[in-house]
Amino acid sequence: MSSLENNERAEAMIVEQTEVNKCSSCGGNTVFDPSSGTLKCPFCGSEKEISTSRENTIELDFLQALEKEDHSWDDEKRVFKCGNCGAETLLDKDKIADFCSFCGSSHIAVTENHAGIKPALVLPFQITKDVAVEKFKVWMKKKYFAPSKLIQSYKLDHLAGAYIPYWTFDSQTNSSYVVQIGTYYYVTKTRTVIEDGKPKQVTEQVRKIRWRTEHGHYSKFFDDVLVKASRNVASGLIDKVEPFHLNGLVDYKMDYLSGFLAEKYSIPLMDGWNDAKVVIDDGITSGIHGRVHGDVVNIVSVSTDYDSITYKHILLPLWISSFQFNNKVYRFLVNGQTGKVSGKSPVSAVKVSIAVGIVIAIMIAIYFILKMT
Repeated sequence: MSSLENNERAEAMIVEQTEVNKCSSCGGNTVFDPSSGTLKCPFCGSEKEISTSRENTIELDFLQALEKEDHSWDDEKRVFKCGNCGAETLLDKDKIADFCSFCGSSHIAVTENHAGIKPALVLPFQITKDVAVEKFKVWMKKKYFAPSKLIQSYKLDHLAGAYIPYWTFDSQTNSSYVVQIGTYYYVTKTRTVIEDGKPKQVTEQVRKIRWRTEHGHYSKFFDDVLVKASRNVASGLIDKVEPFHLNGLVDYKMDYLSGFLAEKYSIPLMDGWNDAKVVIDDGITSGIHGRVHGDVVNIVSVSTDYDSITYKHILLPLWISSFQFNNKVYRFLVNGQTGKVSGKSPVSAVKVSIAVGIVIAIMIAIYFILKMT
């Protein structure tokens, strides 16, 4: 079979796989509409309800997943990789990517990489694109130290709605620990001081610590420890648009991703677990501190067994964009559920200098006022 015939056959297969998102009225491709929570046709406005469910909360076995590579998402998605920033974006098999949603570059191409583990749950977008733009405008106006020229003439690059991957982990933990517990006690000491040129005996209470060592066991079940599965979205920015309200999670369906992008997880399952263990270990440390009573508690050692480890792959919504100023790109994010904005913007040296000058002038004025009183 020729390569042309192969391509035609592949295209035919793709059409069959995406037929579910066709508009029943005009045949156009429907997209998920955050304002109505339906599949909406951008051409005729027809809407189709999405059957929402919250049953797919089954935890998957972590150790089994490590033994067998999961490519369950390959039937629905294909991978585009950006040659500029390295981000891997997942799109429906009939879609073409024309720019990278993470850096705005057009240096993207289809890869042979697998889409990987299919998500179990998704938090659908609730903030529309227009609302995200308005949220950005309000955020920009509050940037006092941004150059005036920027505030008056900024131009947004591509604004893309993208689902960002996260892992959640459950684990039963059983820890053995050794702690040193200190109890305060006081002793009276006498010392000699010089007062008015003469020696004088004074007494004082000196605090000391009496130490003892204790061994113990601490058990706790950790449920849905959430960690990012993306290295491509700057952690500093995404942390500032959190939290997401996870009670809005629903069972994953392709319908929710129609018209949006999804990032392929760049933090593998094992690395995600290692990140979750840091959170879990911090929780264990806090739990031990809460259990052991003393004026001072030092944890000497903790040995933990992690049992019945399970995981889920979930997707959370972000609007991602950037703007250019003086040939430099500045990125920003909008939480697709709450509308919270985070980003970076240039700083005007003139405005900073004026502000510093005003502060110095106020401090000088206060100094002279206090000196005269």
